[in-house]
Amino acid sequence: MAHFLFTTSRWGPARGSSPGERATRLLRVRMWGISADEPHRHVLAPGDLILIYLGAPVREFIGRAELASAARDWTPAEAPVYPGDSQSGVVLTRVEEWNPPVPVDAVLARLDPAENARADFEPGVVRITPHEYQAAVAAWADSP
Repeated sequence: MAHFLFTTSRWGPARGSSPGERATRLLRVRMWGISADEPHRHVLAPGDLILIYLGAPVREFIGRAELASAARDWTPAEAPVYPGDSQSGVVLTRVEEWNPPVPVDAVLARLDPAENARADFEPGVVRITPHEYQAAVAAWADSP
């Protein structure tokens, strides 16, 4: 089992909506688009754990999920349901939306500076350590 951040960007479904609204929509349909050129595409596997992260300027974790599938083309039944342009992606299970979201600073405060964790990432998929994943989950559990 591996751990990943799925980070948002300004592209994607329903242009004009915020990255948070788009990410929430994807969580609710339990699907996340993965581009064909995503470097981590071929290592994503069922059972992997993911955090959903809204990048700059928001810098918040808004949820977590488990992968129910590897990255693949959408099936004929899935394609019309997916609210975006991507022709492929992963199916999610055990989805949790975090409300309120967890600011990245609350997670970074739980990590040793030597781990080199940071707040800004390129949009896409970022591999993280199990400890980084657990720090985010613990910050969420401790939030009001």
